[in-house]
Amino acid sequence: MTLAQRRWMPWLYLLPALGLLITFTYVPVGNMLVYSFTSWDGLDVTMEPAGFDNYVRVFTDERYWRVFLVSGYYFAASFVQIAIALYFAVVLSFETRFRNLFKGILFFPYLLNGVAVGFVFLFLFQPGGTLDTVLGWVGLGEYTRFWLGDPDIANISLAGTSVWRFTGLSFVLFLGAIQSIPGEIYEAAEIDGAGRWHQFRHIIVPGIRRIISLSFILAISGSLSVFEIPFIMTGGANGTRTFVVQAYETAFQFRQIGLASAMAVVLLLIVLLVTWIQRRLVPDDEVQLT
Repeated sequence: MTLAQRRWMPWLYLLPALGLLITFTYVPVGNMLVYSFTSWDGLDVTMEPAGFDNYVRVFTDERYWRVFLVSGYYFAASFVQIAIALYFAVVLSFETRFRNLFKGILFFPYLLNGVAVGFVFLFLFQPGGTLDTVLGWVGLGEYTRFWLGDPDIANISLAGTSVWRFTGLSFVLFLGAIQSIPGEIYEAAEIDGAGRWHQFRHIIVPGIRRIISLSFILAISGSLSVFEIPFIMTGGANGTRTFVVQAYETAFQFRQIGLASAMAVVLLLIVLLVTWIQRRLVPDDEVQLT
């Protein structure tokens, strides 16, 4: 094999993956960017140019920018999700009875289809459903609410559903990172008299800092792009419409493909900007455990 063949051989292996990536990621994003500058209903052969009118409408029409406030519920819930996942990851990384069973229980919800999760919790939160029945059994029947019908609590119920579903993903990320820390470090810390709290603070947290940073990035992007749970459980009613649900309705119900594409581009830019800010505030430095 000549030197030139060796130089080009890795690219031959990469071509299938690059072809799929370009076809199903970059080409659709490029089309979306083009559509965002048009007034198109998705059916006409011709597209009327609209300039920046779609973007101006996204930022000036209250119906489109106000739904971003709903993402705040999911953003707050993501911190609860990270805290729960980190707690169980730390506990189950040490010797604990039935820890493999608990690992499976925690990760199982993430394996379920999002539509299935939505229907399960739809029955849980319906009036007279599972949650109301359990509250009645334990003598807390007066606390029953219209969990999905009351605008004051509907988003909290949906955010709680999101926590139940995605905690397993954060848990697996944290657990894998914690178990990658050499055991000799824990042994040395125990010899020096360090307890579990000091091990967590001075060994685990610095050792999994990159994963914690990744979890925050996923939390931010996930809270801005929530779709399945509110769409299945409420259809965006009672003040639960997220930005992605609004974009979906704009595109496929009101046939405003250009405006919906502009909304998608704005969402992409916001996620990239927030991620860049997060990376600047929390740089990804090399981790030194000393």
